[in-house]
Order: sequence, then structure tokens, then C-alpha cells
Amino acid sequence: MNLKFARTEINQKPKKAELAKIEASVEKEDSVIFYFDKDNSHKDLLELQAHFEEKGKSFYMSEVKYGLSDNEYMYQVHIVN
Repeated sequence: MNLKFARTEINQKPKKAELAKIEASVEKEDSVIFYFDKDNSHKDLLELQAHFEEKGKSFYMSEVKYGLSDNEYMYQVHIVN
């Protein structure tokens, strides 16, 4: 699973998201929200969902539009212990 965090600048390449760092953030906090780039495949995000649901966490995912174009969106993932 190759996940990428959302870009902070339009011309910037997205940074890779490591599963170990995501898990550490989830264990540290009761509720965590991550923003993932539109370049992520939906299949990878569903694998991430299955991974955390197997651990007994609640997982909510939605698309967030930030512009008028259909191509201007990111994924918002909310993981709750």
C-alpha cells in the first residue's frame, strides 16, 4: 500500500505516508484526521480502512473538494479509537 499525504502546495509532489507513522499517531490520540492526496488509489484507502477496522478502530472516509474543477479534491480520513 503506497499512500501519499495531501499536497500543501499545488506544484509540490505529495509526501509518502508510512503506515507505522499513521499507526503511532492513532495510538497517541483518541481521534485523528488525515488528508490524503487524490493520487492515492481507492483500493489502497480501502486496505487502510480494513487494517484499522481489524484493530477495532472506527474509520470514516470522504472526499473533500477544494476548488471548482472535478480534479480538485482530496480524501479526508478520520480514525477513532
